[in-house]
Amino acid sequence: MNPRPTLLAAIALTAAAALSLSACGSDDSSKNKANDKIAGADTSGEASASPSRDESGAAGRPEITFPSDAKNVFEDAKTGDATKDAVLADSALSVNSVDEAIFKGSTSTKALGFYNTDKALSSSITYVQRYIDSGDTWIGVTRYFDRKVTLSGDGQAYVSYCSDESKSFIKNRKTKKVDKSPADADSYVLYNSKLAKNTHGIWQTTAIVSKRGAKECQP
Repeated sequence: MNPRPTLLAAIALTAAAALSLSACGSDDSSKNKANDKIAGADTSGEASASPSRDESGAAGRPEITFPSDAKNVFEDAKTGDATKDAVLADSALSVNSVDEAIFKGSTSTKALGFYNTDKALSSSITYVQRYIDSGDTWIGVTRYFDRKVTLSGDGQAYVSYCSDESKSFIKNRKTKKVDKSPADADSYVLYNSKLAKNTHGIWQTTAIVSKRGAKECQP
């Protein structure tokens, strides 16, 4: 697999270090490869697939749609705590909103600005634009696992998770050529994100950092 550069700066973070986002809002849109993929949405089940009409379009939320040849699967969707489950659901929808923008080749999709704000939004726009400029998209399945939530006071939370990109691949829009290079350590990425609950009850991602090839996410 041709490793996709992470959405944000490759910074090694532990779950505790993720809390530093509350102070610095750290995130970066630098990339060290050609194109990277991030996606996510769904709330039910131990392992759930990317967006359904009921989940992403309910209660005034913009509908998120994927092409038939791309899917994100999310594990650890239920914690037993309603607030944490809501954070995980919107965190995943934030990721899916970025992928949808890639698929549509547009940084003006409704969901992108609905689930992301502040530095996370600006970084996501830069990230999507790089896909657009390179004429690429992606296909296959990306798995998100080991998702953990830390609540911080009223209306703030931190989410850490891993992604397995070994079964998703970069595809050139024009030539339709798919890069199916073998998976390696860089197929696994560690993410740490900060979320804030807005006045409409949506947990928006405000900052995110990531590390490709993280040992914590290796099989």
